Amino acid sequence: MASRHNHGVQRVLAKLEASVNSGNYYEAHQMYRTLYFRYLTQKKYSDLLELLYNGSVLLLQHDQYASGADLGILFVDVLSQSETKPSSSYFEKITGLFSLMSPTSPERETFLQNVLRWSLKDTDYKTGHPDLHQRIAQVFWKEKNYIMARQHFLHSKDGSGCAAMLVELHEQRGYSSEIDLFIAQAVLQYLCLQNKATAEEAFNSYTSQHPKITKGPPYFFPLLNFLFFLLKTIETGKLAIFTVLCEQYKLSLNRDPCYRQYLDKIGQLFFNVPPPRPRSQGLFGSLLQSFFNGLEDEDSDEEQRNTASTSHAAQELD
Repeated sequence: MASRHNHGVQRVLAKLEASVNSGNYYEAHQMYRTLYFRYLTQKKYSDLLELLYNGSVLLLQHDQYASGADLGILFVDVLSQSETKPSSSYFEKITGLFSLMSPTSPERETFLQNVLRWSLKDTDYKTGHPDLHQRIAQVFWKEKNYIMARQHFLHSKDGSGCAAMLVELHEQRGYSSEIDLFIAQAVLQYLCLQNKATAEEAFNSYTSQHPKITKGPPYFFPLLNFLFFLLKTIETGKLAIFTVLCEQYKLSLNRDPCYRQYLDKIGQLFFNVPPPRPRSQGLFGSLLQSFFNGLEDEDSDEEQRNTASTSHAAQELD
């Protein structure tokens, strides 16, 4: 019975593939959507996931970016409705679809938001599963979208990957005097996310991989020495050492006004320093506070999708 059922699904897939290969993209897209509603009603989740994944890949490979991304969004919708648990196999499929989508497609952003939300299922993560963030970061890095790659690396546990990306970014777009700045912000932000292990991995990888950094410690750049000692000080949990360290490297820390607020947060997280009293932040303070708010919960509420479609060709698929 199962074999017969599977044969029926394969027959449907073959018909849809033939339709796409013939250039009947709109018709094929409507067929997929009609089957989506039908299979969803029947709770044929396994068949539906296979159908939508293959359909999305097929349309995207034929440069039908809007239609292909739409099926990808439906694929994630079924993952959620079927209460499918996040796994590396699904992360691989999701990343494959994401890499095929047009970087400028608005549907791609919707797809990403939905899939990150789904990846939170049965986890304690707030912004998406770190393994999925790592895979998405690699896609953005390959596309040379360093800003988005960095953002997703920050929510992953891949410190070495983040470091390698930052080395490449600095060599291509940074000044020689900024070698330490590129890694400093990443390390401090990892620490603000209470991800010390990844912060340390990123620091060690960056300082060992960058061709312009001589082996240390001590390092030529004072800020690198500060980061090295900061990571060691966090292990002790001693506030006095942390305070002296920040004072000792005050001149280097003044190079970026963001560092002070990062260190205030790090003091609260690792040294039990009480939060500062609320006061007028000004423009830069407000911008930085928005970053911290984003670290705590990047997922914004998304408008519900209410879509329906019909197709006269659906009967041909039975």
